[in-house]
Amino acid sequence: MNTNPEMLDFVKAMSNPDRLRIIGLLSQESATRTEIAARLNLSAKDSLTHLGFLEYVGAVTQTDGVFTLNNDKLAVLAREKLTEERPSFIPPDGLDDKSKKVLKAHLKSDGSIRQIPAPPKLQIILNYLIQFFEFNTNYTEKEVNAILRRFNEDTAGLRRDLVEAGLLARISDGSRYWRVKP
Repeated sequence: MNTNPEMLDFVKAMSNPDRLRIIGLLSQESATRTEIAARLNLSAKDSLTHLGFLEYVGAVTQTDGVFTLNNDKLAVLAREKLTEERPSFIPPDGLDDKSKKVLKAHLKSDGSIRQIPAPPKLQIILNYLIQFFEFNTNYTEKEVNAILRRFNEDTAGLRRDLVEAGLLARISDGSRYWRVKP
């Protein structure tokens, strides 16, 4: 997983209500730590801790004990980091527009299921999943679960949905599964 420590620190800084209040105050005017603590009813220790972290991530700067909001840094983070396009699932060619739209909406970029939809959209997801099973191959329940787990934790639900949709067949005791020919 590609993580961006600068962005994670920034998000952590912005996730605290007191730090957001400090940013709000500094967006109106610069202030000393003592002024910030008094105006926001923060302890000296808390104001020092929050200001130190905001300074660390570059959201505020300090000159001669006066803290100022670093608008340039916030603008750069917003422009370069917060607006980055996140990768999305790219459906295979040959699908109709509706199927492509459903797959893009319900699958993560790695092809795993973000959210299992309700019917009739579920059928499109099941048609996507069945392609990972070979014809003329017998699978144990454990093997079916291993394949489905790559896409979602609800292996029992997906297995049942595939059987109910007529895409997989099974022996009544669940000891053998196979892909049904279209």
